[in-house]
Amino acid sequence: MRTQTEAPVAEPRHVGSGDAGVALDGVAKAFGDVQALAGVSLRAEPRETVAVVGPSGCGKSTLLELVCGLLEADAGSVRSAPAALMPQRDGLLPWLSALDNAGLALRVAGASRAQARAQASEPFAAFGLAGFERARPAELSGGMRQRVAFLRTLLAGRPVLCLDEPFGALDALTRTQLQRWLAGALAREPRTVLLVTHDVEEAVLLADRIVLLSPRPGRVVGELEIALPRPRERTDRRVVELREHALQALGVA
Repeated sequence: MRTQTEAPVAEPRHVGSGDAGVALDGVAKAFGDVQALAGVSLRAEPRETVAVVGPSGCGKSTLLELVCGLLEADAGSVRSAPAALMPQRDGLLPWLSALDNAGLALRVAGASRAQARAQASEPFAAFGLAGFERARPAELSGGMRQRVAFLRTLLAGRPVLCLDEPFGALDALTRTQLQRWLAGALAREPRTVLLVTHDVEEAVLLADRIVLLSPRPGRVVGELEIALPRPRERTDRRVVELREHALQALGVA
């Protein structure tokens, strides 16, 4: 593990990236009197999965919104290729079918309903959704709703994916199943991924690198390289050891 020092605060900038990576330098963001992030610097290389882990309220979701251009930094710079955000809640529209929800980003981009349905239907089987194209969100399990939401995020066609606690609301068994499924999905369609999670074990199972944030205001207090082959099993001794290292760095072990 290596510890990062806080970067000097610079004038705020949000600029595009010529590659598919992400770079934050000395980023600060406040909401009124509440300082969410303070001097955060981190990198995600093209096709790298970086997990951002820290306690509740440390600015993890704010960081993703900055990368996606939904917020502007008060100081520092944010450099990213075009990014798509998958928020904590699946955000499926209850009056649309699963297929139409998955193709929503395509419709927003100007595709016709027929075009969006045709493109969204192709990966439905690979996402474990075959046979549920016409189902409304209320007719889907929590895990299936998350798969539809992830497919919608992928179909946005952005080289960077920002996943905000994608499995946080699921039961332990479904969460485990979808962690394995997500690892396979990213292997089939590699993207640059920023994965926000409070689950250190999830980060070790899915990420190439973990960035550890302090309590609010969020600062980078360390990074942990995960040089393990995939797929990874939570019972693997190396996974358990890396989880313990991360928890110690966060001061909770």
